[in-house]
Amino acid sequence: KPGFVQHTLGYPLQSSVTDKVYGGSFLYHQEPNLVLCGLVVGLDYENPYLNPYKEFQRWKTHPAIKSHLEGGTCIQYGARVLNEGGYHSLPKLTFPGGMLLGCSAGFLNAVKIKGSHCAIQSGTIAAESVYNSLASGEDAEEKTVASTGEIDSEETPVEVTQYAESMEKSWVYDELKEVRNCHEAFSRWGVGGGLIYTGIAAHITKGKEPWTLPTPVGSNAGESKTDSKATKPAKDFQPIDYPAPDGIMTFDLLTNLQRSGTYHDDDQPSHLRIKPELAHIPESTSLQVYAAPESRFCPAGVYEYVDEKLVINAQNCIHCKCCSIKMPDEYIDWSVPEGGGGPQYQVM
Repeated sequence: KPGFVQHTLGYPLQSSVTDKVYGGSFLYHQEPNLVLCGLVVGLDYENPYLNPYKEFQRWKTHPAIKSHLEGGTCIQYGARVLNEGGYHSLPKLTFPGGMLLGCSAGFLNAVKIKGSHCAIQSGTIAAESVYNSLASGEDAEEKTVASTGEIDSEETPVEVTQYAESMEKSWVYDELKEVRNCHEAFSRWGVGGGLIYTGIAAHITKGKEPWTLPTPVGSNAGESKTDSKATKPAKDFQPIDYPAPDGIMTFDLLTNLQRSGTYHDDDQPSHLRIKPELAHIPESTSLQVYAAPESRFCPAGVYEYVDEKLVINAQNCIHCKCCSIKMPDEYIDWSVPEGGGGPQYQVM
């Protein structure tokens, strides 16, 4: 059924209205005979035993999902972090010689499950701002790269601050501000309270409520709460017993990893490096306190502990960037690998 769209909440991430795991699923039909599906899990979850990949496999066994997949063949697998922080998480948008646009800046409206419209608008505003900057001043248009065909090596990189100023006045910021409190509502009151608040904010108050729900502080007073700091010690939870994959509807991680086509030259330096000042975290904290959450949240099996020592299988990486966000104390430095490396997505 090309054009069929299905979004869900609930199973398997939330089993009651008070569950605080943020996330849901999508399932789309596409010509000629494709089904694109996935599970989104908010990285501010607390339980270190939660395994997003295995939750996705379990999700596919629900009758409302299974009926769309039965008789088909899995041809592609991948994963990616979404910048869903919204209005409160927008960074400084410009720097000398460059700017942040689209989803790289976080212009995703999680309530609409949509970001392309904001990305396109940010691109339009960026182009206008850059042109205005290049065309300003005496004989400026004749001096631009487009006119001269060459870059002046002595020219100082310009920070086009007009882009950020114009974005703040655009409908993109207005739209994101309307739903600025919605994610935090789920984190505070669970899926039930989150849905009620989101319904009111999106359809009644339109973001005009005279308050902002502050993000809780981190493990230390005065610190902001990062997704990394949201993880709680393993002693507060019980391990989750996930069903074994059947090889038909559900698959083990390494089987699916092959479907991503990921590849890195064997002789290149690892692009995933432990920050020197945080080398003690994988040695004495991550496994001992949090039961090695990186071995579960990584969707490519990059991180594993062998004889209580961390092994980084960087060649498996599908560039989702999850580890640089969810690692205990953010101990991984995610650097850029050699060109051409990574997943080779064809239908995603």
